[in-house]
Amino acid sequence: MSKVAIIYFSSTGHTHLMAEAIASGVYSRANTSVDLMRIEGSQIIDGRWSDESFIESLQMADAIIFGSPTYMGGAAAQFKAFADYSSEIWFQQSWKDKLAGGFTHGAALSGDKLSTLVYFSILAAQHGMIWVNPGEIDYTARGTTDETNRLGSYLGVMGQTYLNFERKEPELHPGDRLSCEHFGHHLAKWVHRINSSNL
Repeated sequence: MSKVAIIYFSSTGHTHLMAEAIASGVYSRANTSVDLMRIEGSQIIDGRWSDESFIESLQMADAIIFGSPTYMGGAAAQFKAFADYSSEIWFQQSWKDKLAGGFTHGAALSGDKLSTLVYFSILAAQHGMIWVNPGEIDYTARGTTDETNRLGSYLGVMGQTYLNFERKEPELHPGDRLSCEHFGHHLAKWVHRINSSNL
């Protein structure tokens, strides 16, 4: 059984919906399990993140997907606290050769979401991981927004929902949901391909 871990922070719930959609795509591949691991404020004490149960799951995973909303041009501080903690894992290089990917959400069409994905890819590179881009996502400029990759992102998956001042339940754009599902399926495919190659 191959295992994918999705570790992410979500404040308003939109990034959480993306994580669930990616998990759905992963589950569409047989013999694949998913751990949804949402970073919570209670895991951060005196500015330092810690959760040994999360670390155990991440160590056992074949692939780790990073997720965070884009705040002020980068990953949320809560995710960054987790990433800073991972320097202890970096010393052991125990994530080396695991697959990695990333996703982010923001209210603006751009909002500098690319910088968050670049940060995730650099984090993966420092750990010696192998970055998997969305791959199958195919942007089609046909005037419809319900297609995959409607924001034209190829490093990772981007989602976008305009600011909600009425405090309604979070929702995910249909095209963004489809992009997440495709990405989860694509990454799970690569997990199985590498596991079966006995590299």
